[in-house]
Amino acid sequence: MGLFSKDITTLNDLFVHQLQDIYYAEHQITKALPKMIEKATDPQLKAGFEQHLRETEGQIRRLEQVFEMHGETPKAVTCPAIDGIIKEANEVAGEVADKRVLDAALIAAAQAVEHYEIARYGTLVSWARQLGRSDCAAILDETLAEEKATDEKLTGMAEGGTNAAAEAAQPA
Repeated sequence: MGLFSKDITTLNDLFVHQLQDIYYAEHQITKALPKMIEKATDPQLKAGFEQHLRETEGQIRRLEQVFEMHGETPKAVTCPAIDGIIKEANEVAGEVADKRVLDAALIAAAQAVEHYEIARYGTLVSWARQLGRSDCAAILDETLAEEKATDEKLTGMAEGGTNAAAEAAQPA
């Protein structure tokens, strides 16, 4: 049986399993984002997290649509990867006293989540196309584009001042 909840014997099985994995991950992200919003001190970062929370809720609805189009019931399977990324983010953020450094840590944590999601959605889009499900691929590709845009915004914030402010917080 291995690592999966059931034997994976076809690309379709793998596609459905990956949908279940990212469905779980998106739900975990909706639980983590309010905590990140609360901890962020930069108003632009707070607003970005709030916007991404709304986007994530829409992404969950899109996943449910893909499940239904594919003849599956929306179901989550535990995703140890996202659990680990969120756990690490909480640990690091809990250890940062200076708010400027905390904002840099929150951006780094959010980008780890985004990079995971970009990898997953990119794979799902490719598999959907391979399975002849261009309809599902188009919906998943919408989410992939949102994840990439969020990552670019986070990079812009980090390089546009958050990292420099964090560096300035260092003792001389």
